[in-house]
Amino acid sequence: MSTDVIMSESDQPLTSKPLQNGHTQESRAAQNGHVNGMVEDSDLSEDDDMPLSQTARTKSEPATPKSRNLKRKKLQVESSSEDDTPLASSPAKSVAVSMPGALQATSIPAAMVKNGKLNGSTRNVQASSDEDDDKPIAPRNGPSNSKTRPPPRKRVKKESDQSDDDFEDQIPLAKKKQPTRTRRQKPDSDADGSSEDDKPVVKKAPVKKPAAKKVKDEEMSGSETPQPRAKTIKSKKEASAPTSPKKGKGKKKEETEEPDEEVYRWWEQGANNDGSEKWQTLEHNGVFFPPPYEPLPSYVKMKYNGDTVNLSPEAEEVATFYAKLIETDHGKDDTFNKNFFDDWLKILEKCPPRDGTKIRDFTRCDFRPMYEYFEEEKAKVKALTAAEKKEIRESKAKAEEKYTTCLLDGRKEKVGNFRVEPPGLFRGRGEHPKKGCLKFRVRPEDITINIGKDATIPVPNMPGKWKDIIHDQTVTWLACWTENVNGNYKYVFLAAGSSLKGQSDMLKFEKARELKSHVDRIRKDYNENLKNKVMGDRQRATAMYFIDRLALRAGNEKGEDEADTVGCCSLRCEHVTLEQPNFIIFDFLGKDSIRYYNRVAVDQQVFKNIRIFKEDKLDSDDLFDRVTTSGLNKHLQSYMKGLTAKVFRTYNASITFQQQLDEGTPEKGTVQEKLNAYNHANRMVAILCNHQRSVPKTHEQSMEKMKDKIRAFKYDRRKLRHVLFNMDAKYKKKKKYVDDESDLEDDWIAQHEDKLKEKEIEKAEKKFAKDNEKLVEEGKKEHNGSVLKERIADIEAEFKRLKKERGTEKASLKRERPAEKIEEAITKLDEKIKTSKLQMDDREAGKEVALGTSKINYLDPRITAAWCKTHDVPIEKIFSKTLLAKFPWAMEVDDEWKF
Repeated sequence: MSTDVIMSESDQPLTSKPLQNGHTQESRAAQNGHVNGMVEDSDLSEDDDMPLSQTARTKSEPATPKSRNLKRKKLQVESSSEDDTPLASSPAKSVAVSMPGALQATSIPAAMVKNGKLNGSTRNVQASSDEDDDKPIAPRNGPSNSKTRPPPRKRVKKESDQSDDDFEDQIPLAKKKQPTRTRRQKPDSDADGSSEDDKPVVKKAPVKKPAAKKVKDEEMSGSETPQPRAKTIKSKKEASAPTSPKKGKGKKKEETEEPDEEVYRWWEQGANNDGSEKWQTLEHNGVFFPPPYEPLPSYVKMKYNGDTVNLSPEAEEVATFYAKLIETDHGKDDTFNKNFFDDWLKILEKCPPRDGTKIRDFTRCDFRPMYEYFEEEKAKVKALTAAEKKEIRESKAKAEEKYTTCLLDGRKEKVGNFRVEPPGLFRGRGEHPKKGCLKFRVRPEDITINIGKDATIPVPNMPGKWKDIIHDQTVTWLACWTENVNGNYKYVFLAAGSSLKGQSDMLKFEKARELKSHVDRIRKDYNENLKNKVMGDRQRATAMYFIDRLALRAGNEKGEDEADTVGCCSLRCEHVTLEQPNFIIFDFLGKDSIRYYNRVAVDQQVFKNIRIFKEDKLDSDDLFDRVTTSGLNKHLQSYMKGLTAKVFRTYNASITFQQQLDEGTPEKGTVQEKLNAYNHANRMVAILCNHQRSVPKTHEQSMEKMKDKIRAFKYDRRKLRHVLFNMDAKYKKKKKYVDDESDLEDDWIAQHEDKLKEKEIEKAEKKFAKDNEKLVEEGKKEHNGSVLKERIADIEAEFKRLKKERGTEKASLKRERPAEKIEEAITKLDEKIKTSKLQMDDREAGKEVALGTSKINYLDPRITAAWCKTHDVPIEKIFSKTLLAKFPWAMEVDDEWKF
């Protein structure tokens, strides 16, 4: 993959290692005529694994909505579960590239999975339904004190349509984690593999001393390692290697400790997915409403036709929603502006300006005074001291504390999205026709609470009464309401790491594994039906071919007020182009308006079928006019209970991931080389599932920083080499030291040394201030300014010496070191340079691919856990703390486990 970053040859990232057949993994993925396209820039950051959105698509011929909509009204709408929802999207073009063919990747004979067993356990695991268990289920008709009819059964649709500023105010503010006291374990217990941040504080083994100091568990011997309730992955080397106590530097303060909460190991009891009761008792504190609107200062006014306007609080609040966005892409979007202004006019009609101004023309509105005020407020927040910011965070966390957890069957479980969305403007994704519409403020009268019969009814944190109180033990949501823009139901569920969510995830992946024992029979049948004389059966077989081979979503019918996105069953003729001899070009907007573009070679019979299906049809006509999503899923369930098109997607993603890891992981590579192989496998799945993103705007900048980091290592290496040469000329003849760092230019070296000098001076100033603070605390006299000046003078003298050494091939160190130590330092720098190049290569390869969505939703986490154990890779380098908490059930598989 090419890059815009101009690098010297020695700065180039390391390329992928060739496979046994002489091809790289990338070249293998490019077989069958798959083509990767270009992607435009977006506002996505480097760390966000977000798929990109598509701007307005080009149509070969205007669609005829009338005829298409008549057909679609007859079809049933079936939504995919929330697991399909990408993290976010941004307006840009993308080109999807299919895998070497999911069929080849998934046709490897797999061991039959015994029904009802998980990881060798004899406990029964029941199959999930065609949707995940986290799909909301409407309350049953039965005893309850509801006054109104409960909300109908409907899927949850997550919506990330808040601005960065609004979202920042709504993000959970977790309290600072306190050190916890844990119990000792026996010497033969397993070692803890958690990260340093997660490690509990334990006491040293008792010795014959007055008191024992507390140290971190990484300083403890292996026999003193506490055993956690939920295990995390530790490599073989880490698990087997004994650790010895280290001497701590200085005294450690005694810390107040609280007992650690035990993790509920629900996976040892089997999962509940039979539609029966999910809980016996449920207590919670409802939801957290955002604070009421605070009017702007009297001097901040919008302008209309050049004159200030005295808006009512209701109209002013809506105006502020738009004012914050005038410099974003939303504020420049015609649809967004039109929808906002239409809804704002309705508010102005009910609550007109106090000064009688008649607002009729959007182009005469000037929201910039409001925008500038909000920018000033942002700057003030950024200027706060660390202590002030901490105080604000703690205050917010204290206010929200009681909403963050609930009691489920007597167990304390975390609640997920306990905050009610604040009012604002709907963003949507891609070319959503309702973007810019006003989202109303949600009040207690809009919310239905689900809670135990004997539990205390929570009191809202704003005036009002709940719409309804129900006690439905067959559903897992705690609260629900209807949002006004799309009419979708919003639900409050438990957090991702809760037992109920964990059961849903485990059952989903077990369902995908169960498909292994049926997939060969299914493929045989649909390949035979590709020639079926019954047109409906032939179309269904062709659709199944695409769903299996290309991991396409099944697709759902859309209404007039929804974005024009399609899936396999809802493809129109305009979305598919034939190219001789056997290539099909797909070009359509998929879920969340993400463009799917793929040129792929198909079987000759499939090519022939598509040509037949397109005959005598308009571009706007359905390609599979005799296939519906519900009909296809009903057919699939004749092969396996609970089988849907979505299960194929999860199965193909996980089995492809397993195969890519098995083929591409180097047995004797470094940790970074293995991580690169892991990320490559993850990228292949993300491409298969069309989880793409545009190149982050910060990509070139981050690559330049990594390039400078490598050069800094080379600068240090050159200095050490010259020191060795001055010590003994024989080192000049050694192969390891003979090559010079040729890409270190004089200008760069001068800039680098200037930056180093600035850092050293800043470090000296901070140390001087800290020393004076310590002296004041001890009641001693502070150092005067001359001490700091002397330190700065020493630093400047040192860098003058370095300046004189430039180009002389002579160097000296501040402190004398033996040649052996210098050789060791050079070896370590060589390893750092190699690791950094691998990281550059990995980042460059993944600049257009979003890895997070597939890692969270489509890749069985047990594959990662087993792989980490097999290849001695710390799982913390792959899974964040959030994912480790989400998948505790997956951490206990052995290293031989395979999907």
